[in-house]
Amino acid sequence: MSRRAAEDEIRRGRVLVNGAPAEIGQKIDPDNDVVKYNGERVGGGVRKVYIMLNKPVGVVTTMSDERGRTCVADLVGGVGVRVYPIGRLDVMSEGLLLLTNDGELSNRLTHPKYHKPKVYHVKISGELEPEKAQALTRPFNIDGYITKPADISVIAMDKDETTLEMTLFEGRNRQIRKMCEELGLHIKTLRRIAIGEVKLGNLAPGKWRHLTRTQVESLWR
Repeated sequence: MSRRAAEDEIRRGRVLVNGAPAEIGQKIDPDNDVVKYNGERVGGGVRKVYIMLNKPVGVVTTMSDERGRTCVADLVGGVGVRVYPIGRLDVMSEGLLLLTNDGELSNRLTHPKYHKPKVYHVKISGELEPEKAQALTRPFNIDGYITKPADISVIAMDKDETTLEMTLFEGRNRQIRKMCEELGLHIKTLRRIAIGEVKLGNLAPGKWRHLTRTQVESLWR
C-alpha cells in the first residue's frame, strides 16, 4: 500500500510491533521485532544484501569506534539494511572490502577451508633486492602460525619505490605488513584489489556498490 494508506492503518491500530500498537515514525529492528498487520506477520525475513566498498586509508573496519574515528558503517549508511564487514583491512590499508547481512556467507568466507585468494598492490620504499623478493614467497612464522607461500610479481620498480602484486591464500592478521617488517621493507601503500573473482575495478575511494549475481555466486563456489 501507499505510505499514506499505511499510516492510516497504523492510526487505526491494525499494525502491531511485538504485540503492541505501532506508532507513526516508529523504528524497528527487522532481525528481531515481529510486525503484524490484521493479525498476519509482515515480512518474515530480511533481504540479503552484498556490497563492495573501496575503503580509504584512515577508516577503521568496524561498525562503530569509541575513539570517534570514521568507520566503514559511516560510509555504507545508504545501503538501507545493516551490513557487516567480511574480514578486515587495517586502518592504514585501503581497497576492496566486502560487506553483507548474510551471516552464512560471511562465516563461509572466513573459514580456512573456503578461503578465497586475495590480491594486493603494495608499494615499498626503494628498489627491491632479488633475494628479498624471493623471500616474500616463502612461508612465514606469523604469531606462531606458519603461513602458506604467497605469489609475488613486480609491477614496477625504480630506485625510489617498488610496486608489487601479492596474492595471499589465507588471511592472517596484518600478514603482508608483518612479512615486510621481518625483511626490513617499508610499506608506503597497501591496497587490496581482488577477493577471488570479485575485483575492485574503478570504484572510487569511499564509495560502494552492490555485487552482481555472478559475483555473489562466485563467492559461494
